[in-house]
Amino acid sequence: MSQIIHFLPALLTGLKLTVTLVVISALAGTVIGVALGLAATCPLAPARWISAIYTNVIRGIPPLVILFFMYFALPILFPALAFSAMVTGIIGLSVYTAAYMSEIIRGSVLAVPRGQSEAADVLAMGYFLKIRYILLPQATKIALPSGVGFLISLVKASALASVIGVTELTDEGHIVSTLNNEPLTVFIVVAVLYFIISYPLALVGRHYERKLA
Repeated sequence: MSQIIHFLPALLTGLKLTVTLVVISALAGTVIGVALGLAATCPLAPARWISAIYTNVIRGIPPLVILFFMYFALPILFPALAFSAMVTGIIGLSVYTAAYMSEIIRGSVLAVPRGQSEAADVLAMGYFLKIRYILLPQATKIALPSGVGFLISLVKASALASVIGVTELTDEGHIVSTLNNEPLTVFIVVAVLYFIISYPLALVGRHYERKLA
């Protein structure tokens, strides 16, 4: 117990960075993902193409490769885009999040009963008015459980930021376990801290699934 108290502050510092990574990446990625998801249902063909290319390319690349590319390769091509490890981690995870949120939003918009869209057309509502007042509010409710499920995956994916030097929870656990030679105890605590972040999100997802059912 005394050992846990000794290294817990360091792990809590890593937890703080993990939460920061997840929150900022989730917010930025969701905003971009909503825009891309709506573009995928837009009547303008170029908007659909851009959304489809971005989504298919990013979803086909492991997030670890995205982080490696943005931290090591991109600054070679464009030196002005050399950022700190933390900023690169946020950008990389945001790019990753946007692709998946785009698909969630696209699927949710298409899941709205067709009669809703037809009724808006009868009222001569333009595409953007129809999206804003008819489709998006209903699609948001449909997307919420899937979005929460993806956020749980994002919490776990945030551990990949350690490979580019972000001292988040997993990396902090590795450092502490190396110093005190107690990897079992340290990583049990690390797992518990990840569970503390993820489990409330799972409860929120289940709550909305029951409401939708």
